Amino acid sequence: MDYSAILQELQGATLFDLYRLKVGIEGMLDQPERLAQVKRHLHPGMVISYFNGRKNRQSVAEVIDVQRTNVLVLDKTDGQRWNVPLHAVNLAGVDTDIHPHQGQNRLDKNQLRIGDSIGFHDRQNREQYGIIRQLNQKTVSIVTREGMRWRVSYGLLFKVMDGEGHQEADGGWIEGEIQEG
Repeated sequence: MDYSAILQELQGATLFDLYRLKVGIEGMLDQPERLAQVKRHLHPGMVISYFNGRKNRQSVAEVIDVQRTNVLVLDKTDGQRWNVPLHAVNLAGVDTDIHPHQGQNRLDKNQLRIGDSIGFHDRQNREQYGIIRQLNQKTVSIVTREGMRWRVSYGLLFKVMDGEGHQEADGGWIEGEIQEG
């Protein structure tokens, strides 16, 4: 399912339209036959991925116990035990990323995750870089490498590819071709 396309299609929906869809979707999430279908595939010790709505990202965890509507897991990232709703378990391994639609220049909450590297310009127009610590309704809470805390509007952010480079002895050229997507 292309979540990006669905959200793009819903851009023109009214607030009431979105609420009505939310109620309908919540009803579908509670259907016993859907919950049973997920439960049949889970067993203690199994490694799964689930979508963490608070962090807006997928997490990897080990199943500890399967319950009526939840699964108790040990999260591999933070080492904590979490009670995860069965509907958040990604059994099919689908891509959960939401990408900006064509012509969209600004980032929004759906495209960012806790832990992402991000940049912005401060009031003195200096570039600042940091890691997302919290996704708020209108702003993102960021901690810079220097330990400074910022709350920045989504529209002022840009993604940063975080990594360390090094020069290869042979010049560092990589063979390949450009793919148009």
